Amino acid sequence: MNIYSHAMELTPVTERFILHWGEMGARWGVNRTVAQIHALLYLAEQPMAADEIVDTLSVARSNVSNSLKELLSWKLVRVVHVLGDRRDHFETSKDVWELFKLIVEGRKQREVEPTLAVLGECLASPELDKESPGVRKRIEETREFIRVLTVWADEMLRQDPETLMKVLKMGAKIRNLVRGE
Repeated sequence: MNIYSHAMELTPVTERFILHWGEMGARWGVNRTVAQIHALLYLAEQPMAADEIVDTLSVARSNVSNSLKELLSWKLVRVVHVLGDRRDHFETSKDVWELFKLIVEGRKQREVEPTLAVLGECLASPELDKESPGVRKRIEETREFIRVLTVWADEMLRQDPETLMKVLKMGAKIRNLVRGE
């Protein structure tokens, strides 16, 4: 252990949260350690140095380093400096709405936009004429669905957290209204 390093003391609740966040991350296609580090930084009261993360989570230094690079590229963590300590420290937002917006925007850039581009290329392809009308229709419907959903998500993410929470809570009421219940 580095003389400057100390592990954060995990309570049973913080440990359970971190472990579960890692499991959920894995289900969402995110490396388990990446998700656990993000959860640790979310719960930590102070920014943490990489070696403190290593000691707290008992994971390899290389794994922490690679995971932090990934989190930095997603803008989910940022480097901060602590007076009297030359090491980089890392923190994440404690605002769940800000994190949600960052995650949605990141996934949009990595997953949705490339999908829309490929669907557009498929529809613009001269080879499309060789496809059945049903195939063409399903590709068009898929692109339109994703486009509309993206426009809606962008509009929702522009709202302040209080308005967005009201919209989310209204979901069931809107469903009942549309169904005539």
